[in-house]
Amino acid sequence: MNGLVAAERSPSRPGPGAVPETVLRALELTLATRIEGVLTGDYASRRLGRGTELAQIRPYEPETDDVRLIDWKVTARTGVPHVRVQLAERVLVTWLLLDASASMDFGTAARRKADVAEGVALTLGYAATRRGNRVGAVVFGEGGTTVRPPRHGYEGMMGLFTAFAPAERRSGTGSLADSLARVSKVARQRALIVLVSDFRGPRDWRRPLLDIAGRHELLAVEIADPRERELPDVGEVRLIDPETGRQVTVETSNPVFRERFAAAAAEERREVALLLASAGARHVVLDTEKDWLRMFVAFLRGGPPQ
Repeated sequence: MNGLVAAERSPSRPGPGAVPETVLRALELTLATRIEGVLTGDYASRRLGRGTELAQIRPYEPETDDVRLIDWKVTARTGVPHVRVQLAERVLVTWLLLDASASMDFGTAARRKADVAEGVALTLGYAATRRGNRVGAVVFGEGGTTVRPPRHGYEGMMGLFTAFAPAERRSGTGSLADSLARVSKVARQRALIVLVSDFRGPRDWRRPLLDIAGRHELLAVEIADPRERELPDVGEVRLIDPETGRQVTVETSNPVFRERFAAAAAEERREVALLLASAGARHVVLDTEKDWLRMFVAFLRGGPPQ
């Protein structure tokens, strides 16, 4: 393997770029040492999951459960599909919640926000599926929601690749709040929950985020573009909100307007950061105009994003 490389790209959809294998392996080791208490794939565990000792029998969840775990005797007796759940031996489950809404298609630098988000997801997915650990994905946006149940190794990575296909999203208009609610319902053992989004639009995700904060490790990866923070002096321009389609014409040559725009943008991002911090989430902001991979690895290693 020579790392993760974006394929079938175009100037309008450049993708995240190549991720060298050396970086992937370093990231794997970084995750293994940084997330103590969650990486049960490296330590003995008594949590629910795959194993040999029966923990419970519960109703079957079609979105996340493997049909091979169905207990046919209990199913026949009750008339309702049930699965056998064993005590986990050595497994970490990582859930990636990936924003595919219209605002993620925005980008004025080398890449779109969606390209950086894809790179983050695939890089984390590689690290999360090593050593027998498993990764699941929920991709949400205007095209609906895709749920990929946790899988390990090759199956887990292929689930991530296919989840990015727009045709896969099929269950209504997805949102971060809905995705968090879904994961809260199916993630019974302690897991690493990774939110990859620009965190724009309604903030109806605060309550479902708090609902799972006490049971899971939270990592919030915010994707940003420089033009969302400040406007250049280019005269009269028309701004369009990709989430709602609302349009407004503004005069960027006015310095007072540019200052007010920058101040409002900074305050909005500060409020998002406070909401994430209130849930105990580790939070990093990755920029489309900078080396997102370098910033992300530095953050995971415990240093400031570079």
